[in-house]
Amino acid sequence: MRPDPAPFRFLSDSMSTQLTIPSPGESISEVRLGTWHKQDGDWVEKDELLVEIESDKATLELRAPAAGRLGVKAATGSDLPVGAVVGEIDTASKRPAAAATSGPAVGGATTASATAIAGAASGTTASGSPSSAASGSGEPRATSVARKIAAERGVDLASVQGTGPSGRITREDVESVARQPAGDAAARSAGSASLPSSAAPGGGAATVPGAVHASRGVRRERMTKLRLRIAERLVEAQRTAAMLTTFNEADMTEVMRLRAEHKEAFEKRHGIGLGFMSFFVAACASALRAFPKANASIVGEEVEYHDHADIAVAVGTDKGLVVPVLRNAESRSFAQIEQGIKELALRARDGKLAVEEMTGGTFTISNGGVYGSLMSTPILNPPQSAILGMHSIKRRPVEDPANPGQIVLRPMMYLALSYDHRILDGAEAVGFLVHVRNCVERPERLLLGL
Repeated sequence: MRPDPAPFRFLSDSMSTQLTIPSPGESISEVRLGTWHKQDGDWVEKDELLVEIESDKATLELRAPAAGRLGVKAATGSDLPVGAVVGEIDTASKRPAAAATSGPAVGGATTASATAIAGAASGTTASGSPSSAASGSGEPRATSVARKIAAERGVDLASVQGTGPSGRITREDVESVARQPAGDAAARSAGSASLPSSAAPGGGAATVPGAVHASRGVRRERMTKLRLRIAERLVEAQRTAAMLTTFNEADMTEVMRLRAEHKEAFEKRHGIGLGFMSFFVAACASALRAFPKANASIVGEEVEYHDHADIAVAVGTDKGLVVPVLRNAESRSFAQIEQGIKELALRARDGKLAVEEMTGGTFTISNGGVYGSLMSTPILNPPQSAILGMHSIKRRPVEDPANPGQIVLRPMMYLALSYDHRILDGAEAVGFLVHVRNCVERPERLLLGL
């Protein structure tokens, strides 16, 4: 007699754990499945990194809730709703002998590479022991995305020169190295194929003088959820806001003098360096109190004012621009501002930001000067009504305020304030920017609350 299948379904369910898409945030209903770090049928250990999940605001890691054999049910690159099942772990499966001693069994070079990536990303090897990167063995520092691409394309990270923060290897670094051999081969192939051949002594082809050997390859890459969201918001800002930009310039002499004079004592006391950003955050917090419309937003037919300054600081990452929010900047000391910005920037570049850390800002600061920008017109970050753009510091001839008619060289920075003219009038926007400039040129104003 054939047994009732129901008990077997129950037994199977009780011995397997489903992997579902977690919710990155209330406003996110769909995500994109990244590259699997393990293959279908591989043995995985508890807490081992399995796959990354990309949303339009953050990247999440999906780790194994238990040890067992992995069953993959969704392909890399799939757009899936929150709560969808992407795989399962058979916890009743017998652990392979190799997994008990040297980590999960691998079925080929691709699987081995994926296992190495998972260990590097989580700080442990497949067997749960510290990885070489975590134990300081000198393994190249690279982002998780860079490691995945290196494994997929067979690039040795030791041969890649990192251009990211502190020499970290980025996605662009790996792709640049990966393209070189293929580009050279394509150029040689294209060159030889395009040259007309004519009989030459010995049966060879004659070389055509002046022939150009160049690659004309074209490639396409799918935009990430984050990049798509950035594009959507930028277009929304251009379409919905009456955006205008006003410019000014600030003499950075006093800020640079203060930093040079007190940076060692500041770092010794607070354990963090004193940068330019803390001066500008404090200056903007002061200006937002003086010009509250710059700290407001439009909600329907009403203007919503905020009595707090939640200042978003734009951070460039491998996956695009993100704007984590420094809460209550108006009540923070310089040390607290510097520490908060550093923590947010590190979490942004490692893809560890939570959705709550990137939402709810009331004002934004973008520092294009770190990339060498001399002047730009920043785009609003909806629904905020204003954004400040910082730029490179250049020594320029200006009139000495203390000695009218005398020209001196001073370290100057162009400042740009883009604002929503529906809320802010031109006079208020200019007043805001002048307030920021005055605070930067005379930092004692910040200490006196002026």
